[in-house]
Amino acid sequence: MLDTALGRAAGRSAKPMKRSSRLKRRETVAFYAFISPWLIGLCVFTIGPIVASAYFSLTKYTIVSPPEWVGFQNYVALTKDPLFWTSLYNTLYYVVLFIPLGIVTSFILSMLLNQKIRAMAVYRTIYYLPSIVPAVANAVLWVWLLNPQYGLINSGLKAIGIQGPGWLASETWSKPGIVLMSLWGTGSWIIIYLAGLQGISQQLYEAAEVEGASRFQRLMRITIPMMTPTFFFTLVTGVIGSFQVFTQAYIMTNGGPVNSTLFYALYLFRTAFNYLKMGYASSMAWILFLIVLILTGIQVRLSNRWVFYE
Repeated sequence: MLDTALGRAAGRSAKPMKRSSRLKRRETVAFYAFISPWLIGLCVFTIGPIVASAYFSLTKYTIVSPPEWVGFQNYVALTKDPLFWTSLYNTLYYVVLFIPLGIVTSFILSMLLNQKIRAMAVYRTIYYLPSIVPAVANAVLWVWLLNPQYGLINSGLKAIGIQGPGWLASETWSKPGIVLMSLWGTGSWIIIYLAGLQGISQQLYEAAEVEGASRFQRLMRITIPMMTPTFFFTLVTGVIGSFQVFTQAYIMTNGGPVNSTLFYALYLFRTAFNYLKMGYASSMAWILFLIVLILTGIQVRLSNRWVFYE
């Protein structure tokens, strides 16, 4: 009798376990069925091209003919390519000049836009508008602004007795001209810094004011330390984005004059789609990836020394 009762109890407890396992299987199948479009898209449009580019970087591939395996010859050829080093120098020049100026300018403007005055929403909108202007329209506008003869910037400098430079027509001033145009479109950074400033507790400022701290001391001891995570975010994303600068040079100068604005991404584009050297361009893309990866790793490693998290 006892054995029979125990057997029935075990059978009844086994049924709910089977039902729960079936329900879990159905939920698992439904889960993968729902995310399958994303997984297929990830494999086909992201992971697939990455793997293909890694393979093509080790081949001689011109689209019109099948890829021919050459090993690391493309990477060796890059070290002997003068345009590769020129484009890398131009890109580094742009990054080193634009990133500090962009961070400082955006931070100062965000502090001004954080003041409590009338019509502040209008001012914020005005400063943000350039960042949503299409890149091509932005470039065409600045071609006119930087025109050495009748451009608005040189006309303004001439009005105060300063002879304006050649800007995009000058080998020396072409890169600073593109940096100047890029500074005009830092509205997204201003919004990020503005959000960071508004996230700082007012109690910290009130306590510092009670202790007799001046505005400069509150800026150096409260605002800047509390904004370091935001600075770190814009620094990392800014460096990654600046290494991919392309549209400005392609529209405004097409790499000239004398290759002074031949940025890395523009040279990569020419190599791939003008000269049809897809294998060579793929090796350039992987070199760029490694450079950005190393710089990002260095920034993350050094962030422990200057980024303050509340």
